[in-house]
Amino acid sequence: MKLDMKTLIILLLFIFAGFSLQAQENLSLAGAIERALENNYNIEVARNDQLVSEIRNNWGTAGRYPYISLSAGNDNSFNLNENENFVTNRFSAGANLNWTLFDGYSVRISKQRFEELEQMSKQNTAIMVEGTIQSVVLAYYAVLLDKETLDVFSDVMTLSEDRFRRAEQRQEIGTYVTYDVLQAQNAYLSDRSSYLLQEVAYKNALRDLNYLMAEDETARWELTTDFEAEPVEYSLETLKAQLFENNKVLQNQYVNQRLLENAVASAKSSFSPALDFRGGITGSSTRTDFAERGENWSNAANFYGNFTLSFNLFSGGNRKRALQIAQIDEETGLIEIEDMEHDLSNRLANLYEFYQVRMELLDVAKENLDAARLNLQISQEKFDSGAINSFNFRDVQLIYISAARRELEAIYNFIDTHTALLRMTGTIVQEFE
Repeated sequence: MKLDMKTLIILLLFIFAGFSLQAQENLSLAGAIERALENNYNIEVARNDQLVSEIRNNWGTAGRYPYISLSAGNDNSFNLNENENFVTNRFSAGANLNWTLFDGYSVRISKQRFEELEQMSKQNTAIMVEGTIQSVVLAYYAVLLDKETLDVFSDVMTLSEDRFRRAEQRQEIGTYVTYDVLQAQNAYLSDRSSYLLQEVAYKNALRDLNYLMAEDETARWELTTDFEAEPVEYSLETLKAQLFENNKVLQNQYVNQRLLENAVASAKSSFSPALDFRGGITGSSTRTDFAERGENWSNAANFYGNFTLSFNLFSGGNRKRALQIAQIDEETGLIEIEDMEHDLSNRLANLYEFYQVRMELLDVAKENLDAARLNLQISQEKFDSGAINSFNFRDVQLIYISAARRELEAIYNFIDTHTALLRMTGTIVQEFE
């Protein structure tokens, strides 16, 4: 059978479209989160920072252990004089030990500080993980939102195009005038413009999701998680308990307060004496080679061990001022914790109220969409039968578009608020684990 050029082009388009669909990989919300947690750039940086803090948290870094050094040398000299020329070779080796035995418990204080810094680094990583999960959840559902909105515009555009084509046909047989055709054409072109703009928004949302997962911007996915809201009943008191127990930002503030307490202890330790020990051993072997008398060897060894007790009696009041500043910083930290706890409690209460309202708006939006959809079906039948004019039908179309978008936005807004609630109470990881 011989195919014309138009049929061949259509056939090739279908083949390439099939390949394109096959190339799309299924992606669930859990899969998107997993990819992001493995590849997200900010999380990788946070993990490296955490690794550095874990390496630094060591008794050796805090100064608990001694410093031992080894040395070796070889000195040579050639002596020319009137009596007798000679060559001297001196070989030496030594080991030295320096150890601060006591410095006002500064070693223990430093180790505690490193532990708190490691804990803070872990909390920072956890904050980054929570933020990434929240961003991926919202980005994933944003893609679904734009895709569902695109489908709505596609359906409406199809209806408008069908109306426009029929208007042209009726004009040909004389039942429509040019004015009616222009009205149908304007409606179709308006819906097509909305569709094209929404298509761009959908592609941009997909690129944002790819960025969070550190995937190539051209990657295309078949999102398998349904775009739907699942309302959950919460108790405000339970949420507050979870907030104070799990909120990572608040936990970091607690760690920072312990660091301020550590700074006070460090300032107090500067008033204590310091006891140091320095010891070592050195040995040398010297060879002297005389031009006439031959060579001569001499050996020597030296052992030493010294204790030094030092105490800073006066330093211009610097230590006292440093202690006063550290104590003031500690008091300021307590005020900041109280302020943060109060602020988070207020924000949680506001968010909880918002959550309750958006949960009710879901039902309102769904009921409104059902009514608008039924109205569109009835209006379509009336328009086809000539019971209503094009202006009335267009108004019904616009009402349906508005209701459909409000229903989709109500779902997304509820997901947004729910995710923010989980993030604030520190349970977002468990929810999407």
